[in-house]
Amino acid sequence: MSPRALLAGVDEVGRGPLAGPVVAAAVILPPLFDSDSITIDDSKRLTSAKRTKADKLLRREAVCWAIGVAGVEEIDRLNIHHASLLAMRRAVLGLVHKPSRVLVDGKYLPDLDIPGEAIVGGDGIHTVISAASIIAKEYRDRYMSRLDRVFPGYALAKNKGYPTQEHLRSISALGICSAHRKTFSPVRQMLNTGN
Repeated sequence: MSPRALLAGVDEVGRGPLAGPVVAAAVILPPLFDSDSITIDDSKRLTSAKRTKADKLLRREAVCWAIGVAGVEEIDRLNIHHASLLAMRRAVLGLVHKPSRVLVDGKYLPDLDIPGEAIVGGDGIHTVISAASIIAKEYRDRYMSRLDRVFPGYALAKNKGYPTQEHLRSISALGICSAHRKTFSPVRQMLNTGN
């Protein structure tokens, strides 16, 4: 395949949770990718079943794909914005084939020596970004399910680390664990009050 044809879509998930990493995916789809048999859209618009089915197809049919992760410590050290950009950079650099151009969902591009464009709402516009959105979401959801077994009691498999009422009640009852982002309120508030 000509290097000129390698367009990568990039998206991240997990900016808002109180726990767990931020995860990005980078995906290169074949030029004649046919998604008629399955719905490829912004991962937030898909049911869990449709997203899982799409994830399997995309991993199988993509020219290549890669995951980039920024952990809780990096999020707390860098802030979520810079950690998200780091995860996206890692995803792109992890691709087996170097893309000639990247399309990133959002306002900002990660630091790369590759031409790119940041597109607000891009995961609902460009199939290649939607593909990255799906793969990143599925990867992070599975990661949070594993984390739930390591840190039981917070329902991380269910809430994915987001600040649901159930999760907030668990934090109040159990305190925080090492999977929590210490710079995020209300985790930070709990640390400041000594709970």
